[in-house]
Amino acid sequence: MNESTLQPSPPVSMRTVLFTCIAMLAFAGNSILCRLALKNTEIDAASFSLIRLISGALGLWLLLALRQRGNRSTGSWSGALSLSIYVVAFTFAYIQLDTGVGALLLFGAVQLGMLTYGIYRGERLGPLAVAGLLLALAGLVLLLLPGASAPPAGSAALMIISGLAWSAYSLLGRGAADPLALTAANFRRSLPITLVLCLPFLGELRLDGWGAFYAVLSGVLASGVGYAIWYSALRGLNAVQASTVQLSVPIIATFAGVALLSEPLTLRIVAASVAVLGGIGLVLRRKTP
Repeated sequence: MNESTLQPSPPVSMRTVLFTCIAMLAFAGNSILCRLALKNTEIDAASFSLIRLISGALGLWLLLALRQRGNRSTGSWSGALSLSIYVVAFTFAYIQLDTGVGALLLFGAVQLGMLTYGIYRGERLGPLAVAGLLLALAGLVLLLLPGASAPPAGSAALMIISGLAWSAYSLLGRGAADPLALTAANFRRSLPITLVLCLPFLGELRLDGWGAFYAVLSGVLASGVGYAIWYSALRGLNAVQASTVQLSVPIIATFAGVALLSEPLTLRIVAASVAVLGGIGLVLRRKTP
């Protein structure tokens, strides 16, 4: 074990904290926009997925053209495949899942995937970080279990697959020299892959004006720009921190569901929110030794 392994990492910078907060809001925005579209409009899941990725690719291309500087990136087919699987499985899962339950399943799988990778790579949790992680997980359990009916098995499995794909996409993008360029390239590469994944459903396409609008918002802002910001934030986070901080997304999505889909706000939701966000704060306060 070398000396750098034994010494604690420097504190998380304010820039990393800010970018992380923006990215978490974007991730929650994807859940609520998808659920709004599939519940309140006539658009189908395949159309939503395709419009989301096409609009995201166009929006990122425009941002790169306006910037006129920085590194060029061709992305990777592994990143594009992870992105496509995440988007398609995510959208089809939300046909039957409520906003909060879907986000819990998604980021529970993300947590598992990124923690497993972090431990495999030799990352270890200090006592304060362990306490924070346990507190955050306890908050999720509190939110999910008491009085909650089991989600449909097929939709739950799709959301877990989506979460594992997202954890792979996040890990593949760590340390990107130019997060915006890499995200744009991965979006472009993902288009033919997503089209292939959606081929069995092309005969069932149903376009809807508001549904397409939600998909564009999801693609350009919550996905394209949000993922580029997330890649930037990942430079200052280790895998354990990156997985734990995403536990805030189900809480944000739940409150968005309260505001936009008239879901009830209970004491259980408030208590779970405090536990999850407090636990995340502890993990970010002390980086892994």
